[in-house]
Amino acid sequence: MIVTPHTDMLRVLFTLKGSIIKRIALRCLGVTLLAALIVLVERHYPALFYPVSATPFTLLGLSLSIFMSFRNNACYDRWWEGRKAWGQMIVEVRSFTRQSVVIADEQLREQLLRSLCGFAHALNAKLRNEDELQAAKPWLDDAQCISAHNACDGILREVGRQCAQLPIGDLRYTQLEQRLSGLAQVQATCERIKGTPLPFPYTLLLHRTIYIFCLLLPFALAEPLGWLAPLFTTLVSYTFFGLDAIGNELEDPFGRDENDLPTDAMVRTIERDVLAALGHEPLPPVWVAVEHVLS
Repeated sequence: MIVTPHTDMLRVLFTLKGSIIKRIALRCLGVTLLAALIVLVERHYPALFYPVSATPFTLLGLSLSIFMSFRNNACYDRWWEGRKAWGQMIVEVRSFTRQSVVIADEQLREQLLRSLCGFAHALNAKLRNEDELQAAKPWLDDAQCISAHNACDGILREVGRQCAQLPIGDLRYTQLEQRLSGLAQVQATCERIKGTPLPFPYTLLLHRTIYIFCLLLPFALAEPLGWLAPLFTTLVSYTFFGLDAIGNELEDPFGRDENDLPTDAMVRTIERDVLAALGHEPLPPVWVAVEHVLS
């Protein structure tokens, strides 16, 4: 996720960090060159050039803009729902940590809380298609009892099993179990976002329409605008290709792209909260942004 202070207008215009231009530069360049070629043909061989009215493009551009806004809103909702789920995980871990003071066995309490750190690491790795059990192992006392099939759920089951054996009374146990249920819900929410992309025909229709619009637009602009046509074509293609690429990036908010969620930083927050509650010093350093990118 890009973390940068408000900058002046000059930096806003020319900064590349976090900009989508790096992903769409070749497409924009191709459309610009095509527009320049069409203008060249129109200027030197007007008999070969058939003028095209801009009216259909106005109607199509308006419809395309509305269509893209719906898709980008849907992708942003996925990004924001993922952020809320990870925020809920921090809340549940903090609540479990606070309520676990009823556990008299300090060694067992530390084992349970470290297991929750392992859960956070495992879920983060799973959402990035990495080895979740390997990511959680440094925080687990006995990783052998955790199934590699679904390490996240296995960690919660093991913590729940140990909580069920504690002599803390039904009320205290119910409170701890509610926290574990909340973590399971967070996992299910993240898995739903990760495993359910936007319907493919919906995305395919948008991709095709954008390419058709940008490739045909120079034919409508060549005659009235002349050599300004490539410039305006570039601006339009940058907007449409950029919005399309941003939607693709936000559709899966758990990766390692510059605008994805900073799940590493949130995992580190959980680590620090748990270790501080256990009285460990020094704490791991706060996860900081590198070149304005917080991962």
